[in-house]
Amino acid sequence: MPVRGVRGATSAAENTREEILDATRELLETIIERNHLEDFGEIISAVFTTTTDLNAVFPAEAARSIGMNHVPLICASEIDVEGAMPQVIRVLLHVNTDKSQQDMTHVYLREAKALRRDLTDAQ
Repeated sequence: MPVRGVRGATSAAENTREEILDATRELLETIIERNHLEDFGEIISAVFTTTTDLNAVFPAEAARSIGMNHVPLICASEIDVEGAMPQVIRVLLHVNTDKSQQDMTHVYLREAKALRRDLTDAQ
């Protein structure tokens, strides 16, 4: 079965555990729903990044809280590019699927919609 990548991003209103976990859960649940992922076994791994101003909690904790207990997860910091949008959480999911890469739905929520207007305008 082919492996496909699914991207997503969202923003957190503040650098708190609750806000980061809530935003990450919302993002993951939306990606799962829009891509019709029926089982966490379809998800091979997930890479989370946050801008350097979000460090109150690892976003991977949100994945564990929704049941992604056997999915390999890793968190990292985004490159601190001058002028980049602050308070952003990003994820790249690797999934087993028969869908083509073009059929995968990438999800951008909250303030992060501005990062990929080409994708969010179609949502």
